[in-house]
Amino acid sequence: MSKAHLGVSAYYHDSAAALIVDGVPVAAAQEERFTRKRHDSAFPRNAIRYCLEATGLQLSDLASITYYEQSEVKFRRMLSSFASAGPGGFRTFTRVLPKWLQWKRRVLLTVDRELDQLGLGRGPRAIAIPHHRSHAASAFFASPFNQAAVVCIDGVGEWQTTTVWRGDHDQLELVDSISYPHSLGLLYSAFTEFCGFKVDSGEYKLMGLAPYGEPRYASLIVDQIVRLRDDGSFSLNLDCFEFLRGHRMTGPAFERLFDGPARSPEAPLTQRECDLAASIQVVTDQAVLGLVKAAKTMTGMSNLCLAGGVALNCVSNGGIDRSGLFKRLWVQPAAGDAGCALGAALDTSIRLDGRPPVNSDDAMSGAYLGPQFSDEAIVAFLESHGHRYVQLPEAPLLDTVVSALDAGKVVGWFQGRMEFGPAPLALAQSLAIRGTPTCSEP
Repeated sequence: MSKAHLGVSAYYHDSAAALIVDGVPVAAAQEERFTRKRHDSAFPRNAIRYCLEATGLQLSDLASITYYEQSEVKFRRMLSSFASAGPGGFRTFTRVLPKWLQWKRRVLLTVDRELDQLGLGRGPRAIAIPHHRSHAASAFFASPFNQAAVVCIDGVGEWQTTTVWRGDHDQLELVDSISYPHSLGLLYSAFTEFCGFKVDSGEYKLMGLAPYGEPRYASLIVDQIVRLRDDGSFSLNLDCFEFLRGHRMTGPAFERLFDGPARSPEAPLTQRECDLAASIQVVTDQAVLGLVKAAKTMTGMSNLCLAGGVALNCVSNGGIDRSGLFKRLWVQPAAGDAGCALGAALDTSIRLDGRPPVNSDDAMSGAYLGPQFSDEAIVAFLESHGHRYVQLPEAPLLDTVVSALDAGKVVGWFQGRMEFGPAPLALAQSLAIRGTPTCSEP
């Protein structure tokens, strides 16, 4: 009898659900794909419905439901952070505390209640695993490797911001870690905010801006803001940041170091922002390369898996690939928190049922785990909403598209199942598996 396991991430950003059957991912999607709310953090009821409907299952058919982080541990970290911040953090503390006391601290009860209200049967009660273990499981257990070093780098989970793991068949062992408030993810997000982009959303814009600048602030960043050690570890100069004391990432220290106040979101971009983007990209590249060198030494593995939000930085990933440190590199396509839903389900599935034989490409069907739509379903939708359309056979359709592209027009195209995670990284993963650079710089 098949054994199915559901993973859920929710309530911070990029809510998602993933379903594992007999150790293999069969469906996964972010909630934003259904609600059209970018980085939707709401409980992923639509994504869960899709995963179950795609497999013909009910909640009552599941062997487990796993949540992607441990809220009680995260709550203790938040209390510790606010205590260390002193009076400067009081306003933020009073703003966020009520939700934690009301329901976030015991989030599994909320997850169970939301699941019961779906009307899809009563499933097993939700359990939770650590945030970075969810990342690591999404990277290793979905990879094409029986053995690999696993490096996860993000903003912060419960406490950990960076972890190194040793993956061996069905085992995943934590080797080393760096904890909050020292975080490459938060460092990059601080520059994202200072350059006028939205934290947890605009980091890709900062990465895309980097090629237009010169890294003239890189030495200053290393001298004043982040210390990069020879052993791969790092630490932030916390006097330069505001996130321990309030809701902003940066303040007067950044203004003094980087020639004036932060760019407002609607202001024109200047050469300063381009140079800041280039500079933090260079520093991030150095830091990430130092971490994976350390992971190579600590684990002795010839393959590398990456996950965590910083693993979405394909420029740094390309540097790893070109370094030749590892024989093969595999990046989790949904490297951010959405992928934690997949990792949570995989971790529980493999712990209970074992790991199936490793696929030579990956266990994720090239990340094509989302919904798909037939021509009949598309026509029915268009007609029910009164939209105009023309349905063409394949040959004239291709001719029409080619003509439009040749005329400089923009064409939207989709076919097959939706990708899980940012679509460009699915291509990057495919390239990495074939032994070519993970991503070229923009």
